[in-house]
Amino acid sequence: MPRAGLTADRIVAAAAELADEAGFDHLSMSALARHFGVKDASLYSHVRGLGDLRTRLALHAGGELTDRIAAAVAGRTGRDALAAFAGAYRAYALRHPGRYAATQIRIDQSLIAGTPALRRTADVTYGMLRAYGLAEPDLTDAVRLLRSTFHGYCALESAGGFGAARDVRASWDKAVEALHVTLTHWPREAEEAGER
Repeated sequence: MPRAGLTADRIVAAAAELADEAGFDHLSMSALARHFGVKDASLYSHVRGLGDLRTRLALHAGGELTDRIAAAVAGRTGRDALAAFAGAYRAYALRHPGRYAATQIRIDQSLIAGTPALRRTADVTYGMLRAYGLAEPDLTDAVRLLRSTFHGYCALESAGGFGAARDVRASWDKAVEALHVTLTHWPREAEEAGER
């Protein structure tokens, strides 16, 4: 019988806090049970296990990240939208390291399709990039460039990987500006095909 007061949503919210405090890789059912003052078995009435919990956390955190990015880019286009997008992404990754780590796990695409907040991720990202005149397959390539750049920078920054005296924020701003220049002068797939 489910313990009174415990719900899947409460468990995921607590998991998000614990992941930020201890790290996503250290999240466990036992740690959550201790948080709630219950036995591990009490959690299994609400989540199927650690894999299910991590997937739920990934969906939860992905929705939070998308909401912050969408709010930041609203009403902006071009470089301003890109800078707002990048800033919201970086702020979330640095403020919520455990949740952010959860957004990087591979999850079933059918689960993503059934999650409105995550479907908005594609809408927001592709909408911003269409302002640069990009269409498929260039849109997918540009999304991969942005994701790998933002993720790599945030991962290095959070791990203290930048040791030079140069201000980390100044380098971030320069990277965003370089991405803007790249997107503005993107080598379009259709143009390349016509040149062959």
